[in-house]
Amino acid sequence: MNAPAQSAALPAHVIRLAGSGPSVLALGGWFKNTICLTRGDTAHLSPLVGDLASPEACLALETTVAQLCDTLSVSPELIAHDLHPDFHSTRLAFELAARHGIATLAVQHHHAHIAAVCAEHGVSGPVIGLALDGVGLGTDGMAWGGELLKVDAPGAERLGHLRPLRLPGADRAAREPWRMAAAALHELGQHDEIAARFSTQPAAATVAAMLQRDLNCPPTSSMGRLFDAAAGLLGLCPVQRFEGEAAILLQQLAEAHGTVPPLAAGYALQAGVLDFLPLLAVLAKESEPARGAALFHATVALGLATWALEALTRHPVDLVVCGGGCFLNRLLLQQLTSHLQSRGVRVLTARQLSPGDGGLSLGQAWVAIQHSRSS
Repeated sequence: MNAPAQSAALPAHVIRLAGSGPSVLALGGWFKNTICLTRGDTAHLSPLVGDLASPEACLALETTVAQLCDTLSVSPELIAHDLHPDFHSTRLAFELAARHGIATLAVQHHHAHIAAVCAEHGVSGPVIGLALDGVGLGTDGMAWGGELLKVDAPGAERLGHLRPLRLPGADRAAREPWRMAAAALHELGQHDEIAARFSTQPAAATVAAMLQRDLNCPPTSSMGRLFDAAAGLLGLCPVQRFEGEAAILLQQLAEAHGTVPPLAAGYALQAGVLDFLPLLAVLAKESEPARGAALFHATVALGLATWALEALTRHPVDLVVCGGGCFLNRLLLQQLTSHLQSRGVRVLTARQLSPGDGGLSLGQAWVAIQHSRSS
């Protein structure tokens, strides 16, 4: 893994770990990619490589790996990567492992989100983790993104998830919040309203038919898509110009409106599944978007807190860890933390790194180190 004749890549972040382990190279995910290389009791994270959506970005990832290994004079003993087999970071992990005779370890996306926060705080578990983001491949092959986990050393157990919503048009639904709103209406038994409600969208009738026939509408438990559904129902940002635009608008409107009481009947919790469909039903009739945005945040925060507290009663754990890109939303994080701390629960959040995908490589490395200690 010698570096090419270029200037060496210096780590952007150095995280002190709780104990030493083998040198691990962790290759991150697809979006906001970074890599992490551990040496002794320190984890060295690269500058942001970016989304691995172009040949240039993929080449930059390969170059960064070589440079960081050369800069730190480290030959990795284990390579960690995302569970998704089609990411360039995953393919590179297998290529490097075969070339150098190194073992690999796949780490589920949301496990890595929680592990990254644990690594920052020197916690090896067990913890209850709330992993909330846009999407990550689950162990069942489905699109996850609203997960309640129990993380203990190298392992993670899925205790629950958000009620899935359909993604009409698959990945396109992540760019067009009106489609997620249509999916919510379909779940609410208001399918016949979709075409008229979104009449400015040329594909509205087609999306309604897709939902009716369950064609190209994979389910997701994503919290990010729940935000999109809320924005779409409130008439905000039918098509996003950039990632997270709908969620940002919701947060800004909620903050401008001010605090409102949560909707006590806005969610249901059964067998580990947290269902915000009752809240979406109210938002579908809300005439004041700012009030709706504030109600959404307040109710989601209360529902998440109730979810975590219920898990704490069933498991001998007193610590909740929050990870994933949805926790870039300071309003949601503040309200959730307030609920939990008022019940005497300790809450850990990302401090040195982003809670989003930029920290995945640290989480992957942490899991790999814990795995090596337990094997």
